[in-house]
Amino acid sequence: MSKMTLSLALTLALVAPVALAQPEHEQKMDTSLLQRQDLAYRFSQLDLDSADGQRHYRLWIGKPNRPAPAAGYPVLWMLDGNAALGALGRQQLDRLAAGQAPLLVAVGYQTEQRIERTGRTFDYTPRLPGNAEQRDPLTGEPSGGVDAFLDLLVSKMRPRVAGVAPIDLARQTLWGHSYGGLAVLHALFTRPEAFSDYAAASPSLWWHDGAIVREAQGLPQRLGNSRPRVLLMRGSEEPANPRGPLQPGAERPAVALADDLAKVPGVQVRYERFEGLGHGAMLPASLGRVIDEMAR
Repeated sequence: MSKMTLSLALTLALVAPVALAQPEHEQKMDTSLLQRQDLAYRFSQLDLDSADGQRHYRLWIGKPNRPAPAAGYPVLWMLDGNAALGALGRQQLDRLAAGQAPLLVAVGYQTEQRIERTGRTFDYTPRLPGNAEQRDPLTGEPSGGVDAFLDLLVSKMRPRVAGVAPIDLARQTLWGHSYGGLAVLHALFTRPEAFSDYAAASPSLWWHDGAIVREAQGLPQRLGNSRPRVLLMRGSEEPANPRGPLQPGAERPAVALADDLAKVPGVQVRYERFEGLGHGAMLPASLGRVIDEMAR
């Protein structure tokens, strides 16, 4: 894996942005789906707090209007749940209910904002070695809490969701976009047995000079008996980072990552390029692609 890390680090260096702008103001979340009574899914919610009491989560759980399979419902975990909820539509839910009919879990925050920047900056980013007080290069917010977040998801969120409806632990999909995609890759590299499918959309591979790529070292030894399926997605109009200009070679790190992961025995990898789409548009588009596959 050392060759993979070196080659990707060099590729990332070629497309690294020269400056990072401050994030723009976010929109309010779209809750119109929760007001509808004509859907193939019924939504409920659960609230819980982080272990340190600093972040406050809200889980919107969509249960299909059909009985659970004997093994339980497959589950689609959607990070940035406030935004993901607004990206769902009636026709998508109809197709899902007629297909695999997974339980939908939008993992969001107790806020009216579409994106809770402070919470996600901490929850979706890895801890870097030797950083006592870690600040995010894009937002300036505290970062490095992804392990605590994933621990909470597996040990607290998952059992509480299972209390709402029976779930199939062998069919668990984790989807995330941007920093959420970063969290998906961290979960794959550090706990590949936690989910059966990892869908990383526009993951922030530029973050701290490709720190996430270095986490792939030792992945074959951590796989154990798990055989994760990985879907890596990116828009053709995305720059190397969400705030930088579009430049030639911006796609190379994602392609290189997919190619290198495909060489790891036991990992099934697919890379998908979305023509004409930029970073923001990739959130609903990538989630729609995952939903389309689960609707088959």
